[in-house]
Amino acid sequence: MQLQFWIAAGVALLIAIVAGVAEHRRRTRRNLEQVGWVPWMAIQMAGLFAALVLVSVALHAG
Repeated sequence: MQLQFWIAAGVALLIAIVAGVAEHRRRTRRNLEQVGWVPWMAIQMAGLFAALVLVSVALHAG
């Protein structure tokens, strides 16, 4: 059971990293008229929070 929490925490961290890269690409775009509609910062924060919660649960379960 503990391994599943670690895997889920890794996936959440991966989602946060991908969202961070996407937010960086959106901020440094060349064409300012091409605005994005995906809230990458909110997705990144949700991923980081989920990873934090899952790591704490995995540590408590072990």
